[in-house]
Amino acid sequence: MIKVEAIIREEALEDVKEALVAEDIRGITVSQVMGCGTQMGYTQLVRGSKVSTTMLPKIKFEIVVSTPEWAERAIGAIRKAAYSGQPGDGKIFCYQIDRAIRIRTGEQDVDAITPAS
Repeated sequence: MIKVEAIIREEALEDVKEALVAEDIRGITVSQVMGCGTQMGYTQLVRGSKVSTTMLPKIKFEIVVSTPEWAERAIGAIRKAAYSGQPGDGKIFCYQIDRAIRIRTGEQDVDAITPAS
């Protein structure tokens, strides 16, 4: 099992969600997060004073899939939907998952992440 985690711009949320659903990828968790990368935020004028904002609002997707092929489908969908070509488009991380348990049924590993009957 593989966990695909993506940090993207807020405005790409709906596009990425639709792209994942179009690939028949289910079991998506979405969180609002704050972070910074190479762009290191921005400076704005607030009541006449310059204010630096280094932590920018982002969206975090977490998806656990059963095989490397499904991970590549998820990665491809996210990359295509979140791409703007500008700094701050985001990052995708992949992790090996050793164990998963569905609380309701006790199913484990791949059975725990596939659709329940």
